[in-house]
Amino acid sequence: MIWFQRVKEDFAVVKERDPATKSSFAVLTLHTGFWAVASYRLQHALWVSGWRWLARLLANMSRWVTGVEIHPAVEAGHRLFIDHGMGIVIGETAELGDDVSIYQGVTLGGTSWAQHKRHPTIGSDVIIGAGAKVLGAITVADHARIGSNAVVVKDVPTRTTVVGIPAKAVSAANEHREPSHRHEDCDRFEAYAQSNDIADPVMTALSKLNDRICVLEEENERLKRQQRND
Repeated sequence: MIWFQRVKEDFAVVKERDPATKSSFAVLTLHTGFWAVASYRLQHALWVSGWRWLARLLANMSRWVTGVEIHPAVEAGHRLFIDHGMGIVIGETAELGDDVSIYQGVTLGGTSWAQHKRHPTIGSDVIIGAGAKVLGAITVADHARIGSNAVVVKDVPTRTTVVGIPAKAVSAANEHREPSHRHEDCDRFEAYAQSNDIADPVMTALSKLNDRICVLEEENERLKRQQRND
């Protein structure tokens, strides 16, 4: 079955992305994020087969056990990873690519009550940090990083990190760099899509304004001296 093959991939990727998990036995017995994803895979298979009430029932049961709520209609790609999964909500029309990593407290939510596409589309190799809210029918492109507690309401370009409320881009990676589709490049992998090297975009803008003011003041003084000399 396709859903079972996806579960095997989800199982294998836990040890790759969670250094606290030391063995397959630990994944099976202790990793609630894996069980939330495995349960979702079965629910989705039931959903697309027409067993929708049963799929929703199992989704509710899984939420009680794992603290993760994924609507059975969600389209998720290969190797979905959920760590510290408590409080995650993924809405009905959300779409996720391959190799997506999601941390606790994340919401992929809708901003409309209408019966159409109203939840985000998440590309491949995307990391969504703890507490982030991605809202509306927007697109987070491949290899993007969503910082912890960011509120994202606009599209995020490929290979871009966004932070803040509302989220703003703070870095864009070298487009010529080879992508790490399986998170194997540890130097690039930031579990919470945040690092000490990321500057506050507001402070950066204020710093640039201050520099500009200094330049203008110097130019103004130069013109005053020139006018006095004339």
